[in-house]
Amino acid sequence: MTSSPLPPPPSVSVPQSTGESLLMEPQAAVLPWKHCIHLTLMLVQLSLPEASCRILRSTGAGGGATAAGGGATAAGAGGYCSALRSYAMCTRRMARACRGDLAYHSAVQGIEDLLIQHRCPRAGPTALPRPPPQGTLSGDACHYERSLFSREGRAPEYLHCGVFGDPHVRTFGDRFQTCAVQGAWPLIDNEYLYVQATSAPARGGSHTTALTKITIIFKNWRQCIDQQLYQAELDDVPAAFADGSVASSERRGHRSLTVRTQSPGRHAEIRASHIGTLLVVRQSGRSLGLSVRSPRGVVETFGPEQDLQLCVWGCPASQTLDTLRPPPPDSSYSAAGAQAHCVALLPVRDVYFQACMFDLIASGDLNSSAAAVSALQDARNMIPDARRVHLPPVAGPSGPSELEDLVCSPSLFWVFHILVL
Repeated sequence: MTSSPLPPPPSVSVPQSTGESLLMEPQAAVLPWKHCIHLTLMLVQLSLPEASCRILRSTGAGGGATAAGGGATAAGAGGYCSALRSYAMCTRRMARACRGDLAYHSAVQGIEDLLIQHRCPRAGPTALPRPPPQGTLSGDACHYERSLFSREGRAPEYLHCGVFGDPHVRTFGDRFQTCAVQGAWPLIDNEYLYVQATSAPARGGSHTTALTKITIIFKNWRQCIDQQLYQAELDDVPAAFADGSVASSERRGHRSLTVRTQSPGRHAEIRASHIGTLLVVRQSGRSLGLSVRSPRGVVETFGPEQDLQLCVWGCPASQTLDTLRPPPPDSSYSAAGAQAHCVALLPVRDVYFQACMFDLIASGDLNSSAAAVSALQDARNMIPDARRVHLPPVAGPSGPSELEDLVCSPSLFWVFHILVL
């Protein structure tokens, strides 16, 4: 991968909500970073600070240890046990302040279970806390665009990813796919940012799925930000991070993370200036959607172990649907009826028009078309070159269909495209 214009950040664990697995798909070999997931599963709850139970300080002290000890070797197992002992010791020190805190007691029990599961000796070395940042950052170090321009004299090359609807994915490489995924899947997993989406069967329809939860983790980076968590669920898109804040703490006269909304409960716009990244989370109909604009230099800072990212690689082949052949609808909505509705909203017959028809036919719900409309608007806002906004419809691999006849006419696409531009 190409190198990032930012210095490599410290390793961090990837937390998530209790009860939801980050293991996306069974694989023959467990990758090193996945070895840490059972431990970090509980730590996101610990990172929500209470007035008296300041458990965040405990998790921060050992936060870099699990990644270092996640390998399958004996040395890696020893490091993993050291990290577990560190967390156990830290939580014991906070027992009085956290008495009665359910998240705290769940974490204590979870750490105990992991110590037993991994046959870790009760006595032994503990992991060292993450060392403080070395050196002094320049004035623009927490502002990606300014820092890059001062070093290289150029603006970033921005990439766009959109995930919406049933769900449909427009990758950073401008590929468009419809996925059959259910459960939790990583959209982005690089050195600075982790984004996960959860999809579930749509209400009232056995053949369709919808995004029901989005988790975003901004990883700790030098003197700009501490690790921060954002979570949105269906009917609850907060305009704040999980700890209730709407901005990161001020560093060097600047707040790197900010959240704002245009529609409380249904929309959130998150800016991360230290990595030049914009994320928009919104609810459209009965599903969530996510749109991301991020510099190539940030998007490509990942290693071979970060092998599953829908925004980078698209859907796994086994989970890809033919967008021109929606699942059998539970309603009598025809392709012609869907076309009439979608063409009024999306005159260019591109992938967004295609997605609109797919969702409408598959679900029979008129409100499902709003996801494609919102995703297209986000793409217009995030892609500087208007000629790159519209992608030609994706041809089906299974031969012609009624929907393909209505959507996949190259001449119609380019005529509408020119008229709209």
